[in-house]
Amino acid sequence: MKNPNLAIVGVTGMVGRTFLKVLEERNFPFNRLYLFASSKSAGEMIPLKGKDYRVEELTEHSFDRDIDIALFSAGGSISKTYAPIAAEHGVIVIDNSSAWRMDDTVPLIVPEVNPQDLKNHKGIIANPNCSTIQAVVPLKPLHDAYTIKRIIYSTYQAVSGSGIKGVKELEEGLKGNDLNLAYPHPIAGNCLPHIDVFLDNGYTKEEIKMINETIKIMGDSQLKITATTVRVPVKDCHSESINVEFEKPFKLEDVKELLKNAPGIILQDDFENNIYPLARSVAGCNEVYVGRLRRDFSVENGLNMWVVADNIRKGAATNAVQIAELLL
Repeated sequence: MKNPNLAIVGVTGMVGRTFLKVLEERNFPFNRLYLFASSKSAGEMIPLKGKDYRVEELTEHSFDRDIDIALFSAGGSISKTYAPIAAEHGVIVIDNSSAWRMDDTVPLIVPEVNPQDLKNHKGIIANPNCSTIQAVVPLKPLHDAYTIKRIIYSTYQAVSGSGIKGVKELEEGLKGNDLNLAYPHPIAGNCLPHIDVFLDNGYTKEEIKMINETIKIMGDSQLKITATTVRVPVKDCHSESINVEFEKPFKLEDVKELLKNAPGIILQDDFENNIYPLARSVAGCNEVYVGRLRRDFSVENGLNMWVVADNIRKGAATNAVQIAELLL
């Protein structure tokens, strides 16, 4: 597959359009390109690499042609229906929805963390949740070096994680118009400790996703994890406070050096000059930014860190394209 035939499902959505940007920026090689979306977008012309491509309506016959790799970002129900059809036709599906993430037969891949799991795919590969992706990129080298016992996630997640409706709701809310398109309460001027639906145990589905996906990606069922996920009035980029307890002792300078040299990470940790990762600075970037590294003095081997990444790029489109690059 030097120059695969490539398809994008859900191309007119926020992540779908970012797929196109990332493919062009990374000069991803392909022979033919097929763009699929719902019937209302069919016929739209979209440019890529100096060529215009027509959007087609996604149907059960869309994969009857010669397609090697398909990037899906059209929601869980679409993925559940069409990913198996594509796989039956020999297409390798990289799916951005939550539909396949916890399926034992489907690898859940972050290229910097568990590329070795890719070989186990049976035609469908899952892209993890955006908040999980940016967390495990710095956690993996730390786990390898010091063995993580426990993780406490506190997230501050941008409205673009809710798609176009979330962005519109924030924009209108800042003008004084609370639309309640995406959230049960106004997002402008608020922090909502409520992402996805509540479960019987009091956690939200987003929180349980982070817990379960981290265990699967890291390949360690002994990890103890808890999470609180919060939607904040920021357009792009998720920020996360991550507290980690290790089995082994560590030196803070060694941790900084480890993260500075780890793939996919940019270290910004100079508190004396007010340098640390910020959503406004990280928007549009493909890397995971880490800073505010400091000991947690309440436990023997504890570490606090602040992690920021563009949730539409590394949290979705970029990670999927990186998986496709691994396939090549």
